[in-house]
Amino acid sequence: MRLLDGKKVSQDILDEITAAVALLPRAPRMAVVQVGDDPGSAAYIRNKIRAAGKTGIESEHVHLDGKISQSDLNTRMAELSASNLDGLMLQLPLPAHLNEGEALEYLDPDKDIDGFHPVNLGRLISGLDCYVPCTPAGIRELLKREEIPTSGRHVVIVGRSLIVGKTAALLLLEKSDLGNATVTVCHSASDDLAVHCRQADILIAAVGRAFLIKADMVKEGAIIIDVGMNSIEAPERRSGYRLVGDCDFDGIGDRAAAMTPVPGGVGPLTVAMLMSNALQAAKRYIGQEN
Repeated sequence: MRLLDGKKVSQDILDEITAAVALLPRAPRMAVVQVGDDPGSAAYIRNKIRAAGKTGIESEHVHLDGKISQSDLNTRMAELSASNLDGLMLQLPLPAHLNEGEALEYLDPDKDIDGFHPVNLGRLISGLDCYVPCTPAGIRELLKREEIPTSGRHVVIVGRSLIVGKTAALLLLEKSDLGNATVTVCHSASDDLAVHCRQADILIAAVGRAFLIKADMVKEGAIIIDVGMNSIEAPERRSGYRLVGDCDFDGIGDRAAAMTPVPGGVGPLTVAMLMSNALQAAKRYIGQEN
């Protein structure tokens, strides 16, 4: 089985971004808004801030109280959107009492480097230029750089979230060299998941359930993209846990032609594509200033 090394590909992308940032008249400016103290969100943000620093992008971590009201969050998003930032993102998930869709409405779509504002999603559906959500963009970039064709192939996506499943389907359906796939999206209401998965030339697992995809659900020679990031008990480790994907990596290894590891697969690519969107945002605003 060929290992699809997301760390290496993401580093290549970050190196390219670093070179491009050095040519700009000023550094790109971005901010990540966190509401509350979700530990998973905090870890993701640390990775994003670290990547920004390495590429020369100026970044700010805006940490808001988890008890903030919807109206106060909306106001803060509007204020940040009106500032001199090039790019802005709202780290999800939000605390249960907040509506992420409403908060995103107060974000300037031209600064929406996460790609989740309704304007950017509408442009994505229409095949127009937009900020593409980072995880699907990272998956597409991985397939491109690993020279894995999608045209005419059957892609099965397990998971229908806006963050991955729905948007990945849209990208891979596009009439382009990086799309042109036949796409099936499976979810919790799909009958006989294994039957659908066994038809996949490229299988993308993004549901957040450890080892959901077993070897007998995978076609011989399939490409496996595992987006899952699940914590399971591991008493032998100092931390007491380890991270695994949605796929049974060891079991599937003998059947798949290529597969992403967890960790070190899609996760680093998501961060790299956020930096790519931040660079794109800065170029847009620097162009307006000139």
